[in-house]
Amino acid sequence: MQTKSCRLSSGLLAALSVIVLGGCNSATPPASKTSAPLASASPAHAATAPAPATKPDVVAANVDASVNPGDDFFGHANGAWLKAHPIPASEASWGIGKLVQEDLYGKLRKVSEDAAAKKDAAPGSNEQKIGDFWSTAMDINLADRQGLAPLQPELDRIAAIKDVAGALDAAFALQPLGVDAFFRFGVRQDEKRSDVMAVILWQGGLDLPNRDYYFNTEAGVAKARAAYVVHLRNMFKLLGEDDAVAATRADKVMAFETALAKVSRPLAALRDPQKNYNKLAPAELTRRYTPAIAWGPRLREWKLDPSYVIVGQPEFFAGLQKLLVQTPVPVLRDYLRVHLVDEYAPTLGKAFEDESFDFYGRALNGQKEQRPRWKRVLDAENRAIGMILGRIFVQQYFPEKTKRRYSNLVEAVRAAYAERIRKLDWMSPATKARALQKLAAVTKKVGYPDKWKDYSALQIGRDSWAQNEMNARRWAFNDEVSKFGKPVDRNEWEMTPQTYNAYYNPSNNEIVLPAAIFAIPGFKDDQVDDAVVYGYAAAGTIGHEITHGFDDEGRQFDARGNLADWWTQDDARKFNRRADVLVKQFDAYEPLPGLHINGRATLGENMADLGDVLIGLDAFKQTDEYRKGGKIAGYTPLQRYFLGYAMGWIFEERDALLRRQLLSDVHAPAKWRVDGPLSNVPDFYQAFDVKPGQPMWRDAKDRVQVW
Repeated sequence: MQTKSCRLSSGLLAALSVIVLGGCNSATPPASKTSAPLASASPAHAATAPAPATKPDVVAANVDASVNPGDDFFGHANGAWLKAHPIPASEASWGIGKLVQEDLYGKLRKVSEDAAAKKDAAPGSNEQKIGDFWSTAMDINLADRQGLAPLQPELDRIAAIKDVAGALDAAFALQPLGVDAFFRFGVRQDEKRSDVMAVILWQGGLDLPNRDYYFNTEAGVAKARAAYVVHLRNMFKLLGEDDAVAATRADKVMAFETALAKVSRPLAALRDPQKNYNKLAPAELTRRYTPAIAWGPRLREWKLDPSYVIVGQPEFFAGLQKLLVQTPVPVLRDYLRVHLVDEYAPTLGKAFEDESFDFYGRALNGQKEQRPRWKRVLDAENRAIGMILGRIFVQQYFPEKTKRRYSNLVEAVRAAYAERIRKLDWMSPATKARALQKLAAVTKKVGYPDKWKDYSALQIGRDSWAQNEMNARRWAFNDEVSKFGKPVDRNEWEMTPQTYNAYYNPSNNEIVLPAAIFAIPGFKDDQVDDAVVYGYAAAGTIGHEITHGFDDEGRQFDARGNLADWWTQDDARKFNRRADVLVKQFDAYEPLPGLHINGRATLGENMADLGDVLIGLDAFKQTDEYRKGGKIAGYTPLQRYFLGYAMGWIFEERDALLRRQLLSDVHAPAKWRVDGPLSNVPDFYQAFDVKPGQPMWRDAKDRVQVW
């Protein structure tokens, strides 16, 4: 299953490809804007004073009055900001989350540079690990001198492959290094027994964003597909092959991946938790689907001896079996070595780094130039040792009082949600009772972990950036494997505190809200009124994550986090009929010519967006600001609430990244995450005098009504 994040994809699909239910803000790494303080939005019932007269209003300054709110509320609410902030050449996208990240970059850079400058850091200390990772990764000359040398033992292993068994030996050796050769693996909670850690096997092995990139005929996708073959060719040339040999090897690897993609499930099909839960004994998996892979012995090599494994897509593994025995061994070797080098290319010196950027940055994302090295190093540092960095970060920038404020805001949203469930006219009393039970059981994690993970066994030094990356990935792999057979640690976090994102984990029935998600660039708590805060944080983040517990996937998990049906059959039918209206609505949106939003694949996020707007509004209506009705910067409390919600989606992206999102992400693009849900909300019509005939208007019979 998936942990759901509210902005872009995250969770097990990224780390393993088992999915966590939704996150809210961005899959890009933390960033920082040094000119703006790390600000947190106001909590429930906090001060409602407007920003000082010398500072533009937090939402009014973003408004483009030339766009009618009934025509395009996203363009109306955010148009002025977007016109004033074009996407920098080094970026594939830009928006409010990027400004928060820019601010974070500055803070995390200082933490890293201070650690690197500390001459007396104790060996094995957090400061030593941060300082050595930073210093080594920033040393481009060292990387240029070393080139492929750090990977040579693995390359030698691959070069020695003589048969399928040898290819599997190498593939299983690459998994701990973060290379998902052939398939993906992880140790996660058993979705039907949330108190048990299970071995999960999932489709994988593709280097393009997802299976549809191998088949979609849209011009931009076809161009990216052709660029990938050129990229493979260039990688083989960097590995020492001449032009003709490199071209041949690239074509054969592409053919292998295309065949692997053909037996992979499409994006929407990966969102059905029941169909992606297939419990098999390792020996049965071998016998029925993959005779070439003796799963029992292979897993025991990782010190795992499970009585069963959970296979997401059995037909994928059957297809993998056929490919393994039909593909010439030299092609399997080439596939493995190019995947290994591609994964570590940014650490191997300028030639590999430039080639990696040229495809993954320029061709797939639309970036015009490479980002500064220090930012790329911080991205890698956050992935490798983000919790070590986060522990220092929160000590300096996220005080306990801020954590308490947002904890209180969660409770305001929870109370509003409970009241809305009680008033539903389509749900039976029996299902309502179970829904309220689940809502009450939702665990909240705010700001940062109460208990920090022990990284004492992780070795970070100054030998090479690639070696530090390999050490960090091996450590993470071993840490994950070590969880098998132990009680589930429900206190663990899957995001760092400095991540501008959030998520819902159905197996724990929990919402996780990192410190950075509450930031509004350039504003402190007492400069933002409740209306904006409830739209931006209570709706756009907190209400969103809670609603994931009741979307089309999350609703299938009970209060204890088990995949178990707690709905009456009639209520389930009513829910699905209402959800289908939302699918149809988003299927009709066409952000790029010939490419529509996938309404089924994005259903969970779209449902969470609609739910968060409604629940956040219910909570906001209990505040003094709403009751008094006074205007701030010319806007009523209701208008400011919706402007605050839209502010959380100030975001634009280059067409290449937009194309990638439409094909491989379960989140709709930002514009439609504003206009889509709001077009179903009568209070929005009232606030901005939306009339029949305007694009934002929907007849009552066409509006989505779920929560």
